[in-house]
Amino acid sequence: MRAGGRRLGILLRSPQGMMGLLLVGALVLAAVAAPELAPHDPHLSRPAHALAPPGGSFPLGTDALGQDIASRVLWGARVSIAIALGAVAVAALVGVPVGAVAGWVGGWLEGLLMRLVDVMMALPSIVLALTITAVLGRGIDNVILAVGLAEAPRFARQMRAAVLELKARDFVLASRALGAGALRLVVLHVLPGALPPLIVIATLGLGTAVLDAAGLGFLGLGAEPGTPEWGTMLSDNVDYLRDYPWICLYPGLAIALSVLGFNLLGDGVQKALDPRQSP
Repeated sequence: MRAGGRRLGILLRSPQGMMGLLLVGALVLAAVAAPELAPHDPHLSRPAHALAPPGGSFPLGTDALGQDIASRVLWGARVSIAIALGAVAVAALVGVPVGAVAGWVGGWLEGLLMRLVDVMMALPSIVLALTITAVLGRGIDNVILAVGLAEAPRFARQMRAAVLELKARDFVLASRALGAGALRLVVLHVLPGALPPLIVIATLGLGTAVLDAAGLGFLGLGAEPGTPEWGTMLSDNVDYLRDYPWICLYPGLAIALSVLGFNLLGDGVQKALDPRQSP
C-alpha cells in the first residue's frame, strides 16, 4: 500500500500524468453520463434541422441528417472506450501468452513466434487492423478483434523480454529446483515482475486503439452505419466539411483529445512505475 501511494504521488506530481488523468477522466465521465448529458436522442434524424449551426437547442450543431452532434459525440465516447478496452484486452490475452511461451521455451519455437511478431510489427497497426476487418467485415466486435490482434505483438515482445530476464533470477532457479512447474513459475514469479511495463503498454495502447478504430470507421470498415462512433461520423459528413466545418470539427477534436489523454497518462504511468523514481 505504501509503495502504491508513492507511485500514485509521482503520477499526480507529473504534469503529463495530471493532464492525462484530466482528459481521460473527462472522456470516462462523458461515456458514463452520456444518457444524462446528451441533449437529444443521438439516433433521431430531424430533416428540418439538417446542417444547423451550433447554438440554441443544438449546442454543437447538427449533421446532414439533422442528428444532434453533441449527443452523438457524447455517446461516441461510450463506443470508443468499449472498443479501446476490448482491443487492449484482446491484445494482452493473445500477446502475453505468446511472449511467455517464446521466452520460456526458447529454441525453434521462440524463433518462429518472434519472426511472426516481427512481421506484424513491420506494418502499422492500422494496416493490420484494416486487413483483418476487410476479411471479417464491419461491426464493433470485429473492430475490437482486429485492433486487438494488431496491438498484440507489442505485448508479446515485452513479455518475452521480461521472461528472458526473470527466468535467470535466483528465486526462479530455486523454485525450479524445488520442482515448480513452468506455468506456476510464469504466473506467480515472472508475470508480476513484467506487469509494470505491460501496464504502460496497455495505457498507451488505449490511445492507439481509439485512433485505429476511428480510422477504420472513417474508411467504412468500423462500426455499423448509424452508430454514433467518431470515425464513422467523420466519414458520413466529410463531404460537407468545407461549408459546414462544425460537422467534423467536434468528432475530430474528441478523437485528438482522447488519444492525447491516453498518451499523456501513459507517460505519467511510466514515470510512476519506474523504480528509479524517488518518492
